[in-house]
Amino acid sequence: MPGPTPRPTPRPTPGPARGPAALAAPRRRVAVAGVALSDCGRVDGPTPYALHAQAARRALADSGLDRSVIDGFASAGLGTLAPVEVAEYLGLRPTWVDSTSVGGSTWEVMAAHAADAIAAGHANAVLLVYGSTARADIKARRRTSNLSFGARGPLQFEVPYGHTLVAKYAMAARRHMHEYGTTLEQLASVAVQARANAATNPDAMFRDPITVDEVLSGDMIADPFTKLHCCIRSDGGCAVLLVAEDLVPDTAKAPVWVLGTGTAVSHTTMSEWDDFTVSPAAVSGRLAFQRAGLTPGDVDVAELYDAFTYMTLVTLEDLGFCAKGEGGAFVEKGRLLRDGELPVNTDGGGLSACHPGMRGLFLLVEAVRQLRGEAGEGQVRKAGGRLPEVALASGTGGWFCSSGTVILGR
Repeated sequence: MPGPTPRPTPRPTPGPARGPAALAAPRRRVAVAGVALSDCGRVDGPTPYALHAQAARRALADSGLDRSVIDGFASAGLGTLAPVEVAEYLGLRPTWVDSTSVGGSTWEVMAAHAADAIAAGHANAVLLVYGSTARADIKARRRTSNLSFGARGPLQFEVPYGHTLVAKYAMAARRHMHEYGTTLEQLASVAVQARANAATNPDAMFRDPITVDEVLSGDMIADPFTKLHCCIRSDGGCAVLLVAEDLVPDTAKAPVWVLGTGTAVSHTTMSEWDDFTVSPAAVSGRLAFQRAGLTPGDVDVAELYDAFTYMTLVTLEDLGFCAKGEGGAFVEKGRLLRDGELPVNTDGGGLSACHPGMRGLFLLVEAVRQLRGEAGEGQVRKAGGRLPEVALASGTGGWFCSSGTVILGR
């Protein structure tokens, strides 16, 4: 008697290409399709979740795309299971997620991750979103914030001495002053120029001009930083939508392309930091420029994390805009102003515009707006009135613990 007819052996479902063929597969270009801010500054009503949603809706509207295209989501700093909790609040069910949390550089690092995922075909449209009521929370609790951070792990050896975040930055600034002769007046000029840039930004929290003398004569926070050397505390949120080049024809505005990214980490314990005058931007910047095939001389506008004036100065050095030790001289004479040699923090930065806990994503929003020509009175114009072609956003996390640099171009 004939036996049962043998079943055909099932063919395995083809998986992702491997080997040389995979290495040769073309990578898709990645563009910023939409950017937006939520309400910022003094925002007493909405919750952080509401600010996330407001920024996300505005960025999606800015892109002209339907929310159904979003298959990737990145968020940090809010929720028990970030970014799952925030995605649920926004009504999203992404198949690619990122919740990397490395301080203020988180958003540049996330943008790098998202760009790689889109380029490789793992996602088509990734929404990065942030929102915080840092100012309103402190006001409601009627207390000051604790910036000493945790007392476990490596940090336990510093916390008992009251070594706060601002003190760590202050130590680094003093070392730079000792090594290179950087002056308090040079550091103060960073704050003065940030405030001048904020004057043309209607969303900036502080717009009235300040002088070097006013910065130097302010209340001491952590030597050598007086109050105006330090960032403001605000509420606010923002969102950025990154998409594959396949979706660009459907977007409402001309794309801003991701040209290169770089990330790096350094230390958490101050004793493990090799050199107080060098930040991890020296690595992330070098990588971003190499991958973009550009140099610092190609950059028309730079958005740098500026929780303290020293951050701007040393980041400029480490990104290669001037030599190590020459940051003090570089920031003098209005070079950072909107109409200066290298416009920096054109919205007023964390020193004057907004700083709701983590500011990294705001850098990307302002960089895109400058490249699009959407910055209003604060718009940078190059020779002949042309718009900027290349913008750089570089975020710093912790106390120079991490860095992410993103180079964008029209």
